[in-house]
Amino acid sequence: MVFLVEKVDWSSASQRLIELREKVFILEWQVPRECEFDELDRQAVHIILSNQKGEAIATARLTQDGEIGRVAIRIGYRNLTVYKKIFSVLVEHARQNNIQRIALSCNIASVDHHTRLGFRPTGQAFMEAGVARQIMSCPIGRFKLPDVTQLH
Repeated sequence: MVFLVEKVDWSSASQRLIELREKVFILEWQVPRECEFDELDRQAVHIILSNQKGEAIATARLTQDGEIGRVAIRIGYRNLTVYKKIFSVLVEHARQNNIQRIALSCNIASVDHHTRLGFRPTGQAFMEAGVARQIMSCPIGRFKLPDVTQLH
């Protein structure tokens, strides 16, 4: 698969980002809108992956403190190739910007799995949109593809 990868910011691409995240999180997964969009969107770098027809198929963001999140992929494109592309682009951006640790928010059920990958819990577990979650982090040099089924 060939993808067009764009690094964008909220001010230039918010409409495209909102549209894609609404399709995946709000309509498909029933995440409350107020839980999906936050102040970190304005400060984060976002990526948009488009297919060969130019249709946006996936997005994710990297916050200034190194947290990868809001990974939204349209049905039909949720495969390892797409996830690897998203994470490789964001991790490379983090390296270029001297971010030393990568963090992600995972479901509580996958904490042990991520611990085996070298991630460590950061802070207390918390509830988000009715789901128990934990921030996990690791040094950027040890980052491995997380359990993509447990992310948001």
